Amino acid sequence: MKPAMMEYYAPTGLGEAATLLAEAAEDGGKVIAGGQSLIPMMNFRLVRPPVLIDLGGVAELTSVQVSNSHLSLGAMVTTATVASSEQVRRSWPLLAHAATWVGHDQIRNRGTVGGSVVHADPSAEMPAVMLLADARLEVRSATASRTVDAADFFWGYLSTSLEEDEILVRLTLEVPPTGTRWGFCEFAQRHGDFAEAGAACLLPPGGRPRVVTFGAADRPFRATETESVLVAGPAVDEKRLRRAVSGDAAREGITDRTKVRLLGTMVQRAVAMARDQQV
Repeated sequence: MKPAMMEYYAPTGLGEAATLLAEAAEDGGKVIAGGQSLIPMMNFRLVRPPVLIDLGGVAELTSVQVSNSHLSLGAMVTTATVASSEQVRRSWPLLAHAATWVGHDQIRNRGTVGGSVVHADPSAEMPAVMLLADARLEVRSATASRTVDAADFFWGYLSTSLEEDEILVRLTLEVPPTGTRWGFCEFAQRHGDFAEAGAACLLPPGGRPRVVTFGAADRPFRATETESVLVAGPAVDEKRLRRAVSGDAAREGITDRTKVRLLGTMVQRAVAMARDQQV
C-alpha cells in the first residue's frame, strides 16, 4: 500500500512549522519526525493526513545540551545519537542503554526520541525512560508554549496530552545524583521487536528508588508498591518483590497472569542489574 494523496511541507524553522500546523491541524494535518511509526500507518491507510509537515529540516530541534543538573534533548534527536553520545552516557547512562534496545540500526538512525514519546506506544522504551526520569516536556503551538510533566503526558494507548496544534520541542531530564545505580531489562520474542514487558529502575544513594514498567498496560507506569518495598534495601526477598509487582499490575488493570509474572521477572532483573554495579 501507499499513502493517500497529501500536501507536503518541509519548514526550516520551528515558528514556520508551528504556523503550518495551526493552519492544518483542524483538518487532520500532522507533523512527521523520523517517520518510523507514522509512515507505516499511512501506507496501510490507517491514518490519512491531508497535510504532512516534516520537521527534519528544523535544526533547533536536534541539539543535545548537558549541564551539571540537567540533560536536555531536542525532540528531533535520533535514538542512534542518544545511544552513542558520550554526553548522554555520562549524564544519563540508563537512557543511552535503553536506546540500544530500540528496533534495529535503521530504525535508530531515523527514529527520534520526540517521535517515540509523542507516538506513545506502551511497549516503547523512550516513553518509559521519560516517565522514570520525571522528564519535563516542552510543547509549543503557533501562539503559546507550555511544559508538561511526563507523568501527565501519557494518557493511554497511543494517546497523550499533546493538542492537535502543538509540537513537542524539547525533553529535559534531571541528572541523577552521583552514585545512583540503574537497571534496565525487557523481553521480546525477537531482537528489535517491541517489548512484551520491560522494567527500568533507579536506585539513588539515600533516596527513594524509582521503578517503571512498560509493555503490559496501555502506557508505561510507575510501580509505586515496588518502590516502597525497595526502600528496605538489598535484603528484599524475591517473593516480597513479586507480590509488590503484582499489586502494581493489579492497580493498572493488568489481569493476564502471564504478563504479571513476566513483569515480575523484568523488575527483578533490572533491580539485580542495578545492585551489581560498582559505584
